[in-house]
Amino acid sequence: MLKKLKILMVSPECVPFAKTGGLGDCVASLSLHLAKLGHDVRIAMPLYTEIALPKSTIANPEPMIVNLGYGTEYAKLWEHRNENLITYFIEFNRYFGRDGIYSGCYGDHCDNPERFAFMCRSALDLCYFKNWLPDLIHCHDWTTGLIPVYLCTTERNLPLGRTGSVFTIHNIQHHGLAPKSILKFSGIPDHVFRPDGVEAVGMVNMMKAGIYFSKKLTTVSHCYSKEIQTPNFGFGLENVLKFKAGDLIGICNGIDISNWNPETDRLIPANYSAGNMTGKLACKRELQKTFGLEQNDAIPIFCVVSRLAEQKGLDLLANILHRVINHMAVQFVVLGNGEFWLESRLSELASIYNSKIGTFIGFDEKLSHLVLAGSDLLVIPSRFEPCGLTQMYAMRYGTLPLAHSTGGLSDTIENYDKSTNAGTGFLFSNLSHDALYNTLGWACATYYDDKINFNAMRYRAMQKDFSWKCSAEKYIEVYHWAMEI
Repeated sequence: MLKKLKILMVSPECVPFAKTGGLGDCVASLSLHLAKLGHDVRIAMPLYTEIALPKSTIANPEPMIVNLGYGTEYAKLWEHRNENLITYFIEFNRYFGRDGIYSGCYGDHCDNPERFAFMCRSALDLCYFKNWLPDLIHCHDWTTGLIPVYLCTTERNLPLGRTGSVFTIHNIQHHGLAPKSILKFSGIPDHVFRPDGVEAVGMVNMMKAGIYFSKKLTTVSHCYSKEIQTPNFGFGLENVLKFKAGDLIGICNGIDISNWNPETDRLIPANYSAGNMTGKLACKRELQKTFGLEQNDAIPIFCVVSRLAEQKGLDLLANILHRVINHMAVQFVVLGNGEFWLESRLSELASIYNSKIGTFIGFDEKLSHLVLAGSDLLVIPSRFEPCGLTQMYAMRYGTLPLAHSTGGLSDTIENYDKSTNAGTGFLFSNLSHDALYNTLGWACATYYDDKINFNAMRYRAMQKDFSWKCSAEKYIEVYHWAMEI
């Protein structure tokens, strides 16, 4: 029987307080699940201007000392309890009292290295301040990359030096490059600035720092853990990851199945289940009405719920969408925002084909539930996808994913095979305009000409277990491995 652990999660994002992508969902859901299993789990994150603290949040009456390389700073610490989970908010307005987590209206914040170095140091000082020493610190992405370095250097002979570390790579593309002076700022010794340490191309690479100095590494799907060890997906860190391959484990993210459940979802016009799909038709009609599409029960609706970015492969979709609309009897709904040219192009197509394409540029939680409930297929042509959550949400709602076979998409979607009547979606491996167009055609033909198998696939997709239960158990095992080193 594995003992109950004291776990500190450190992350720049956590739902429902701050989110730009799947990282915030992962931290919140995993932490809550671990807490329900009896572990003492606490989350440390910055208090951004945009966060509206719950009324039950309390402020520590004393300021918290943060020990940096040039001296001490003082931060205000807020504490929020939700069920068995504690979230600490670190208030320091010089770095976090502004709009945006990583960027503002003029792009990335130029002092991001200092901002997140401060977050790393303050998360450790929080443990001493609260007189609570975790068994393990779980770090998430480059913004937390200096924490394992601290544990192996400045904290080595202090109480936190006995703490295990796990570093999760959510997206290897973002490295957190900083000048060498960030080490002096942070109070980290210079000797770590070397190729087998934190140095890369003459800079401190905070992602590399986390990879090199953590006890165990995880990433958010098995397939992605293999892909990032190759030049095509490693973004220059593939050799570091090969070196650490023995400590790297792929664990697929789960989803919050209580929030994403078509049988109980209060954000959709009608509930339904795999055994009774009547409500899905009501959702489809409401979706068509909301986006001003032709009211037609028979026509398939393809949807996109995504950040509108080239990484998501949506430039490919934008380039062929006119051809799809002119040659296939389909409708499209797009919900998301991102790169301006993609927003503009998709909006332009919606104005040209206003009865067949609908767009909402922005994000709306209630609308995202309606889009996934009312659509028939979800399109995800991502160039790379560490895990992805939308395809799992969609399958819960009987909306079949159509995706590029990469990363977590490969791990969570089983390709349709008519000969064996197996599969939960449509996958393609060659990322190109023609491959995407042909797969859309394949899905469209299956919908119209093979409705029995299409509905059987929909039923299988809705039966898949994407809860955090299995993933959380794997993380607990990894935590114990990290503590044994």
